[in-house]
Amino acid sequence: MTSTALPTTDELRTRARACLRTIGAQVTEGDDFPARTPVTGEHLFGLRAATATDVEGAVAAARAAFLTWRTTPAPRRGDLVRRLGELLREHKSDLADLVTVEAGKIRSEALGEVQEMIDICDFAVGLSRQLYGRTIASERPGHRLAETWHPLGVVGVVSAFNFPVAVWSWNTAVALVCGDTVVWKPSELTPLTALACHRLLARAAEESGAPRDVHRLLLGDRTVGERLVDDPRVALVSATGSTRMGREVGPRVAARFGRSLLELGGNNAAIVAPSADLDLAVQSIVFAAAGTAGQRCTTLRRLIVHRDIADTLADRLTTVYGRLPVGNPFDAATLVGPLITTGALDRMRHALSRVQVDGGKLLAGGNRRLAEAAPAAAYTEPVLVRVAEQTDVVREETFAPILYILGYDTLDEAIALHNDVPQGLSSSIFTRDQREAELFLSAAGSDCGIANVNIGTSGAEIGGAFGGEKDTGGGRESGSDAWKAYMRSATNTVNYSGELTLAQGVSFL
Repeated sequence: MTSTALPTTDELRTRARACLRTIGAQVTEGDDFPARTPVTGEHLFGLRAATATDVEGAVAAARAAFLTWRTTPAPRRGDLVRRLGELLREHKSDLADLVTVEAGKIRSEALGEVQEMIDICDFAVGLSRQLYGRTIASERPGHRLAETWHPLGVVGVVSAFNFPVAVWSWNTAVALVCGDTVVWKPSELTPLTALACHRLLARAAEESGAPRDVHRLLLGDRTVGERLVDDPRVALVSATGSTRMGREVGPRVAARFGRSLLELGGNNAAIVAPSADLDLAVQSIVFAAAGTAGQRCTTLRRLIVHRDIADTLADRLTTVYGRLPVGNPFDAATLVGPLITTGALDRMRHALSRVQVDGGKLLAGGNRRLAEAAPAAAYTEPVLVRVAEQTDVVREETFAPILYILGYDTLDEAIALHNDVPQGLSSSIFTRDQREAELFLSAAGSDCGIANVNIGTSGAEIGGAFGGEKDTGGGRESGSDAWKAYMRSATNTVNYSGELTLAQGVSFL
């Protein structure tokens, strides 16, 4: 089914300008690249891109601010993040509107993304009083051995379109309380949300007394990001995007002995065991596979179902997929908004052609919607495909709402299928058998950074570290001990004995 008529581009342009004005963000218009909306697929207005001089100036300013910020007591750094969280609460609706205009997310998901920002601010404020080191037992009498943690430097954040504000906040809130400064290069597909976030953080800095340049924003294409990646003054590059992008970023940062935190592709799977609660599984699967129009790195892309229940589950999913409302993301009834570009739709269609050549059977979806109303936009029905085996196209990540359904006979077979892809981000199992659940969570089970039981692959909370293994890059952001990526550790030895005692019993002089 299709939801209500789409807003016009003029209406979206007016809405975006009103939100930016309320937030206080200034838009410097130009001819370098367009701000656009996937809701209609059309341009909103032109923007100016950062030049090489702008990048140099931003990094230099952030480096200068770091020299002050690093010695500011961490709880005082937390005051800045606390104020940011308050401003996000105040402007939650405005920022969610911008997320929908630029990324095409349905209203509840857009509001949820801003809530993630608020939550990570709360987390980081608490963290500002918990940047703990440790005391270590020394083998030498009269000596104290300790580990301390110190701010790292300038953090470069390169973010993707699909979570245009949340991923920035995961990095920025934590980096700031750790004593780092941040230079942000957002996706060129979502510059307006970046302008809004930057203004809110600038206001928080003004009101909390933090240095103005603890955060700088650079708009533009990949050349802007490349300059940030290659700058030796950028101590850590946190980059979110495709595996292809990560293969370029990682070696470039390593070549100058910098640090990188990579959040890359996911080809996430869920195993559905014979004992699963199918009502719970269906709800979880549909949200994980069709939510955000399949454009989450944690989107469910492979469903590995025991053969005894595969037909039943496939039939139930086919029924639900047939009534998913696709269309205007501002309509409260809509569950599936647009793909980000028509290029994404082309890639989706190419993947479907390949899997059908391989023998895959299309069960539901795949039709384009609203093509006449918005020919430059990319609305499509989420797709279910039954496949006999994990072919090359199934092992790849297609950033679109395609869910492949495979069968299995034994849990060992299911886990082997699950792990037999290059990516290792998120995973889940639906089962009422505790032994199956524990095996899946064990070292012999899922090889992903996120492993869930009786819940889908998407919708992670900020309290846990977020990230994955293999081609997903190995990075960890957000909660748990992810903060350590934004700091450097030092091992300290203090001799209070009055005598020189060498380690390992060495005698000298």
